[in-house]
Amino acid sequence: MDLEKITLGLKQEGYIADDNTAMVLQYSLLLNKPLLIEGPAGAGKTELAKAWSQFLGRELIRLQCYEGIDESKALYEWDYQKQLLFIQTKEPGTKEWSDTSETIYTDEFLLRRPLLKAITNEKPAVLLIDEIDKSDEEFESFLLEILSDWQISIPEIGTIPAVSIPSVLLTSNSTRNISQALRRRCLYLHLDYPNEQRELEILKINFPQLQEKLGKQAVTLVRKLRLEKLKKHPSISEVIDWVNILEQLGVEELLQETVASTITVLFKYQDDCKLVLEKVNQKDWFNGILHS
Repeated sequence: MDLEKITLGLKQEGYIADDNTAMVLQYSLLLNKPLLIEGPAGAGKTELAKAWSQFLGRELIRLQCYEGIDESKALYEWDYQKQLLFIQTKEPGTKEWSDTSETIYTDEFLLRRPLLKAITNEKPAVLLIDEIDKSDEEFESFLLEILSDWQISIPEIGTIPAVSIPSVLLTSNSTRNISQALRRRCLYLHLDYPNEQRELEILKINFPQLQEKLGKQAVTLVRKLRLEKLKKHPSISEVIDWVNILEQLGVEELLQETVASTITVLFKYQDDCKLVLEKVNQKDWFNGILHS
């Protein structure tokens, strides 16, 4: 699968990928290696995984990480209620625990969480391990066997090898360092906010009738504001929402009043809104942005 096919395929799914992104995705597929994607929140990491699964025609299996996540939520869990019901209804003549354990620790009682489901799918899937940096290092150790040997060890029944090998994408907002052991098992991609040309292309895909002037002004303003010291910079999805509002309001050109009245679509903290409004209300600063 060549780079041009990947780039065009992702574009058809609504994702504008640069050459480096397409190249690393190609390598990940060729080597059957996981891809660790780092970058700021809202840069399009999760959207890339969604577009990648659509382009490949594969099921997307998503594991959302959080503080305290463990193997029961990520790998597998036994259906204890079903096991208990089975024990209560079995024939009273069977009293040996060995007889019971051989019966209740079977596939029938195994709840497959995202990681186990991904490697036991009959057809290869795309496995998204989202925001891995929100988990702890102990959780990362659960991933090592699966990402290097494509198998999972379950004490009660043994090792379950992969039926198919998924395309694995791990995302991180870099809120903590990812362990070296996990990094060694992955290819690497840093995904930043897009440049002006690429962000304008993203807007045009979502809004085919977008006025060229409005699109350029919106992208220029957003990119300038991302350089400010804010609690949260506007994500690509928030920029899309903002431009959607501007289009529905019939805006053809950005004015100070328009930006001021719609700023909460882009920024979600009061301090950020105040700082941005101060900038926007400076006529020289605002005009300098629009005519840069």
